[in-house]
Amino acid sequence: MSVAANIQPLVLAPELPRDRAEADALIMAAFGPGRYAKTAERVRERAHMAAGFVARDGERLVGSVRLWSIEIEGQPALFLGPITVAADDRKAGLGADLVAACVDYAKRCDVAGILLVGDLSYFTRFGFEPAPAVHLEGPADPRRVLWLPVTGPAPTGIARPV
Repeated sequence: MSVAANIQPLVLAPELPRDRAEADALIMAAFGPGRYAKTAERVRERAHMAAGFVARDGERLVGSVRLWSIEIEGQPALFLGPITVAADDRKAGLGADLVAACVDYAKRCDVAGILLVGDLSYFTRFGFEPAPAVHLEGPADPRRVLWLPVTGPAPTGIARPV
């Protein structure tokens, strides 16, 4: 038997309730308790999780991303994050695969778009653009507030959890 026969491909799938504790542990390992001080975390704490995706390498969960229900001046949207990939799996493009799963999901929903707080240089490849007229309830660097239009351009106003 060759060594290659034992290699299992990464499996990307919707997050199930049984994945939650393992995904939460991966998020904590990546971001630590400091994440609770961020405005984005305040949004996630009060929003309904619309969808989540996980990546597994065999039985080991190696990646996670979640989408949260928000609205901006009455327009339904999704808030993306956090994106987490296990430290030893970060150079394989898995983060991009997780973001792509979120974009595909959003395109099947009746939402204006996806909002996130992140680096423009990373997210432009998916179609995200600056959203200077969208604000969060709390401090956030406006240069890092990004929008991916799905059914409409970036709205103006405050993003609120749903």
